[in-house]
Amino acid sequence: MAITEAPRRVRNRVGSWLLQDAHRPDRQGPHARPEPEHPRHAWWKVMCLTGVDYFSTLGYQPGIAALAAGVLSPVATLVLVAVTLLGALPVYRRVARESPHGEGSIAMLERLLPGWRGKVFVLVLLGFAATDFLITMTLSAADATAHLVQNPLAPAALQGQNVLITLLLLALLGVVFLAGFSEAIRIAVVLVAVYLVLNAVVVVDGLVRIVAAPHVVADWSALLVSRYPDPLLMVGVALIVFPKLALGLSGFETGVSVMPLVRGRDGDTEDRPEGRIAGTRRLLTVAALVMSTFLVTSSVVTVLLIPEPEFAPGGQANGRALAFLAHRDLGNVFGIVYDLSTIAILWFAGASAMAGLLNLVPRFLPRYGMAPSWARAARPLVLVVMVVAFAVTWLFDADVDAQGGAYATGVLVLMTSAAVAVALSVRRTGSRPVVVAFALIALVFVYTTVANVVERPEGVKIAACFIAGILVVSLLSRTLRAFELRITDVTLDDTARGFLDECSGSGRPLRLVAHEPRPGERDSVARDEEYREKLAEETEDHHIPDPGRVVLVEVTVTDPSEFESGIAVRGERRGPYRVLTTSAPSVPNAIAALLLHLRDVGDRAPHIYFDWTEGNPVRHFGRYLFTGVGEVAPITREILREAEPDVARRPVVHVG
Repeated sequence: MAITEAPRRVRNRVGSWLLQDAHRPDRQGPHARPEPEHPRHAWWKVMCLTGVDYFSTLGYQPGIAALAAGVLSPVATLVLVAVTLLGALPVYRRVARESPHGEGSIAMLERLLPGWRGKVFVLVLLGFAATDFLITMTLSAADATAHLVQNPLAPAALQGQNVLITLLLLALLGVVFLAGFSEAIRIAVVLVAVYLVLNAVVVVDGLVRIVAAPHVVADWSALLVSRYPDPLLMVGVALIVFPKLALGLSGFETGVSVMPLVRGRDGDTEDRPEGRIAGTRRLLTVAALVMSTFLVTSSVVTVLLIPEPEFAPGGQANGRALAFLAHRDLGNVFGIVYDLSTIAILWFAGASAMAGLLNLVPRFLPRYGMAPSWARAARPLVLVVMVVAFAVTWLFDADVDAQGGAYATGVLVLMTSAAVAVALSVRRTGSRPVVVAFALIALVFVYTTVANVVERPEGVKIAACFIAGILVVSLLSRTLRAFELRITDVTLDDTARGFLDECSGSGRPLRLVAHEPRPGERDSVARDEEYREKLAEETEDHHIPDPGRVVLVEVTVTDPSEFESGIAVRGERRGPYRVLTTSAPSVPNAIAALLLHLRDVGDRAPHIYFDWTEGNPVRHFGRYLFTGVGEVAPITREILREAEPDVARRPVVHVG
């Protein structure tokens, strides 16, 4: 016995550890499990977690800008900064206020599209979010590997081992998150602080060199005017190349998705966490200002101090412009320290993406019934994400350029959806100038996204694979979870409780008859006749004793795309008949939950009587999945069987 029980205890401990933080944030009622509190942190610490992605783009953004715009790079970067501060920042500050629990702009758009259309739209956006966050992890780890392998002092044995090194970096990142969010945030604070200080040293040194050699500015301005003699031409070209610089906008969506990690004030409520909202808005603002400052200054020093051929593929500054300056101008010792810092923050840039996924996925897919219940826990999700990240790395051979299009597409689609969501939101409450301003911001992001897709269509193709995967897994999960008890809470009004007292007790079980309410207005005479015929039919088919004490049950379908909800049951006297009425996304689930509730508040299991429904059972099951009805009797019985394994305590289902 000891030999067989030891592995079982180990499995139980592993399972408990994996599901330790499983939660159901949307459930309510006496049987609901409360959402555990994530450790909260000061806003600036959470900013470092999101900043490992946002700030790490300094490792390659100046080189991308120089390669795309040449001597016009500082002007194009100013356009990027203007879009950041005047477009993305106001949009996401608004998103933080309207969606303070980490759902982001996806939840704002979800509210605009009810039913299955809204669910499918959310799944598509989650596909783009998965593209953004997962490619952030794999691309950043691959870029860290490239910096490591290309370092002049790197051992020769590392050459050609990019895939293996990238997989090791991703595995290490997964280990950090299996340990917990707090450990990830502590590492992020150290990495961001060191990285920003080192970048500040490189930028300030470059600015000092430019001031000490005025001819550098004169030479650059002369070259700029010779290539772009008309200022309007400069602006026009800067706008055209701007989409290529859009990676410098990454980090905003992650900033709002990790809002639950931000510490609020003592007076915060779940409905209105004002302290958390204020902290997140401060996080977004400071991050945008810091990044904008670095983007402009790094663009200036790299373009003015690095020969143009060095930015081209094969050049020493290609993809690592600031690292080139660090080695050339500050010595190899400082350069090596800078490289190590860059490698570390690029490796950990996936941490913000992982944090975004771990906060975003549990708030949508499990609530839709489109993921297993364990998807509410962080650690199993970490393992799933790591498997997908390994597969992506292997498929793309750890190639940074091959993943760049998908990364940009994911970032821009999410930012465009946020801009559109905010533009639609302010139409209801904002003044006309505010509405126009956000509409223009939305148009800018639409243009940027379309331009990126036209130039790099492979990004949409990769995102389509993620979307298709999410849709297939979601449909499969919804099917496999079809017979779960999905009603989270049942409440009875005084009239309904009175019916229980009248029709049960003294050893009599409560007997109910399921009745499908007919649509449209009916007069009381026709309705009473309908009830009389129904009760007479069921009494004859099932030989119901004492039919005068039977209660009718009617369920009206609300939104069948919803997975979980509570129900409020109302008792109504309609002529001589007692009727319990309620509304729910699914008829069988509502009836099963009501029966279990009546059993719990009564002294024995109730009985319910159904008629068979004519038609193909497979088609009826499909109707149940998508419309909430179908063949009600056997589905109700199956839900009860799964919810209550004890036959003696299970409500009794009669079908005639």
